[in-house]
Amino acid sequence: MFTGLVEEIGKIKAISNLGGGKKISVSTKKIIEELKIDDSVSINGACQTVIKVGINEFDVIAVEETLRKTTLGKLKTGDEVNLERALRLSDRLGGHIVQGHVDTTGKVQSIEKENTGILYWFSFPAEFGKYLVNTGSICINGVSLTTSRVERARFCVAVIPHTVSVTTFKNLSNGSEVNLEFDILGKYIEKMLTVNHSAKKSALDIYIDQPEY
Repeated sequence: MFTGLVEEIGKIKAISNLGGGKKISVSTKKIIEELKIDDSVSINGACQTVIKVGINEFDVIAVEETLRKTTLGKLKTGDEVNLERALRLSDRLGGHIVQGHVDTTGKVQSIEKENTGILYWFSFPAEFGKYLVNTGSICINGVSLTTSRVERARFCVAVIPHTVSVTTFKNLSNGSEVNLEFDILGKYIEKMLTVNHSAKKSALDIYIDQPEY
């Protein structure tokens, strides 16, 4: 579990094919100090397991499902990525509850600089729109942010200059693809309502099908 507060910008050192997956080596200076094999690390919002730790670098393996759902398969050597280690129970939850389980990808539609903040508009598959509300939580490339406007297949976030400077948001431009994770609470509520509705419907069907005497 993560908070969506990026600890460091790392850099892709090497990528090699591994069957249908990829082994990815990431260079880092800060988070490497306490990192060990089997630890979870969020790479651009995708939770990955550390399989090797070296001097200022670590390796992960992105399997086929990860490559299908995220942008990790499109990374190139030298690309910068947002990094965050897993949350410790003693830490403050400064962002929101982030699992590192990417739901889908979106694309930058426009970037508008205001006097203080910067507005980023993102497009995304319309079927995920049910998980977004105005002033709700969204995780973009591992960064916890708040939606300012939500439409059917796009949404906007207002980002402060500090967040841009300490994350890979500074590298985004129109058309850039990003990883999106929607609020887990909304997904659980949807599941409970769906199961509840199905259970009630089944009970009603059984009652209607009872023979008359």
